[in-house]
Amino acid sequence: MKQFGLVALSVAVLTCVHHARVHGAETKFVYPDSQRSEHMDEYHGVKVPDPYRWLEDPDSAETKAWVEAQNKVTFSYLEGIPQRTALKERLTELWNFERYGTPEQRGGRYFYTRNDGLQNQSVLYTAESLDAPPRELLDPNGLSPDGTVALVGWEVSEDGRFLAYGLAAAGSDWNEWRVKEVATGRDLADHLRWVKFSGISWTPDNRGFFYSRYDEPQAGEVLTGVNYYQKLYYHCLGEPQDKDLLVYERKDQKEWGFRGHVTEDGRYLTISVWRGTERKNQVFYKRLDTPDAPVVELLAGFDAEYEFLGNDGAVLWFLTDLDAPLRRIIAIDTQRPEREQWRELVPQAKHVIQGVGVVGDRFLVAYLKDAATQVRVFDLTGRWERDLALPAIGQASGFGGRRKDLETFYQFTNFTTPSTVYRYDLGDGTSSVFRQPKVDFDPAAYETKQVFYHSKDGTRVPMFITHRRGLTLDGNNPTLLYAYGGFDISITPSFSVMNLVWMEQGGVYAVPNLRGGGEYGREWHEAGMKDKKQNVFDDFIAAGQWLIANRYTRSEKLAIRGGSNGGLLVGAVMTQHPELFGAALPAVGVMDMLRFHKFTIGWAWVSEFGSADDPAEFRTLLQYSPLHNLQPGTRYPATMVTTADHDDRVVPGHSFKFAAALQHAHAGDAPVLIRIETSAGHGAGTPTSKLIDTAADSLAFLMSVLK
Repeated sequence: MKQFGLVALSVAVLTCVHHARVHGAETKFVYPDSQRSEHMDEYHGVKVPDPYRWLEDPDSAETKAWVEAQNKVTFSYLEGIPQRTALKERLTELWNFERYGTPEQRGGRYFYTRNDGLQNQSVLYTAESLDAPPRELLDPNGLSPDGTVALVGWEVSEDGRFLAYGLAAAGSDWNEWRVKEVATGRDLADHLRWVKFSGISWTPDNRGFFYSRYDEPQAGEVLTGVNYYQKLYYHCLGEPQDKDLLVYERKDQKEWGFRGHVTEDGRYLTISVWRGTERKNQVFYKRLDTPDAPVVELLAGFDAEYEFLGNDGAVLWFLTDLDAPLRRIIAIDTQRPEREQWRELVPQAKHVIQGVGVVGDRFLVAYLKDAATQVRVFDLTGRWERDLALPAIGQASGFGGRRKDLETFYQFTNFTTPSTVYRYDLGDGTSSVFRQPKVDFDPAAYETKQVFYHSKDGTRVPMFITHRRGLTLDGNNPTLLYAYGGFDISITPSFSVMNLVWMEQGGVYAVPNLRGGGEYGREWHEAGMKDKKQNVFDDFIAAGQWLIANRYTRSEKLAIRGGSNGGLLVGAVMTQHPELFGAALPAVGVMDMLRFHKFTIGWAWVSEFGSADDPAEFRTLLQYSPLHNLQPGTRYPATMVTTADHDDRVVPGHSFKFAAALQHAHAGDAPVLIRIETSAGHGAGTPTSKLIDTAADSLAFLMSVLK
């Protein structure tokens, strides 16, 4: 901080004045004056100023004072919105419904999560049968006074005796794992730290499990330090972590990460080797039934995506997009691993395969047809048996289990259907409701349609639109446009209390499936990566233009929302077309495209975005980086940036710097604010109370600024 001359500076007392019109009356905004330094970086001969570099340090006194001052302005504004209290009451009322996780069966017991409605965190239960009363096994709500310690992962040993579970505090990606005895509920002494981006996999003898971790970070770098050199370990129950067996590491490959998985028969440890977020991986394996067996590199070279599904002895099954951009299922015999010996079991079809479960000696294959799920059942030779009938157009997920199981479970949801858990009988092919929530609204009062529009380059893009029945297309409907567009992630129909309340107030909710996502396979994803990222923004802009042209709304009533990569999306399009939108809600966004790779796991996104270290990619990133494309003297839409002080995925400096630059550049009357949540992270594990507060504030903000 000394190089910026800010050591003695209290940003909380420096102010700048903007005028805004709220509910027709002029309101004077007094923003904190974010001190601008003379800091300059040079990229490939191009000098780029970074006047808010000091805001990258979340722990400095100056940044903390800035956060406090910004929140004071933001919450002062929000508290003055008349609808805010009523919105929070309605959100709380609707949120108060039972929510269940998908059951798993181990050792003759069932395990599943349940939230009674307003619990900050879901509770893990066990039951002797589906009809038996469940017994509470782990309640995270008692682990912190504000409900910010979350259960982020759990795995039961094959005999059902032990539960390994991971906890995260305040939304951090860092997990701590412990082990509980299921019968007594007693915690064992086992305690694993510095675990990140890892599940666990038990050995069949129930004596221990494989997991991945990083070295302990340096002091002061827990939330911002770069994460390199993940290692794969085996933990034996009862042993301290420093006695864990190092199974695999690569000192020559700092970016490689490892996910270990033990096959059902216990013969193999498969190791999926990942490198960043690129959907191409390697697969190695190690024989567990042979002493001192080496790690064998079965699939090397990062040439495609290979998801291990299961095995039949020495034959391993994979879901892959090798020579199949919409994915297919193949079999590889480890005794004859040459590619010419591979067998195709389920070929590529017309629609992309979203996921596969191997249960009851069958493949349950979930396809996406225009972003909605269809499920087909095949035997292990790849012969089609039947289709699984879903209750409506929507999203289905789950289908886990073991080869010997006679049942599996899945969840179904769409924009007006809260997530319902079904049991699927693999013998007769029928589904029955296991748990169905009751929410205080009438789904029949709403309708969803799917439309197709054309982007700037003529590409046909699908979009879901949901609203109250009988909507008048007069161009005056407040409309919330949400999207993501990246990392091969598909945005499928799902239920949201916040969106329901928005529609209850007469709003339209629209979700386009942009390029960069996974809705149509590898080619759709790659059409929105790196130097093609502008396609994603063009798709989103075209969605807004279509809604206006078809008289759903007008610019003054059109709001945009997105989080993480979707926050980048919102930041980019509001800087490219500020006149098109009435409001913007960028959440935990990647806003500084020149420096994202320098923090925590940001380096892993280089495969998606590119890197400013490369001259050509630098030019592309600079063209759309939200932070670097704010133009002084521009009227930007009303904006409320949201982030969290413990976000160690997309570090809060992104949002801090963007908000400061936006307030400096903005010449309009609309408020441009930042809402900074405390003791929270990137989103996973956020307590229900904080979700309700954020939703209420977001809706209140939109209702106050959309004219």
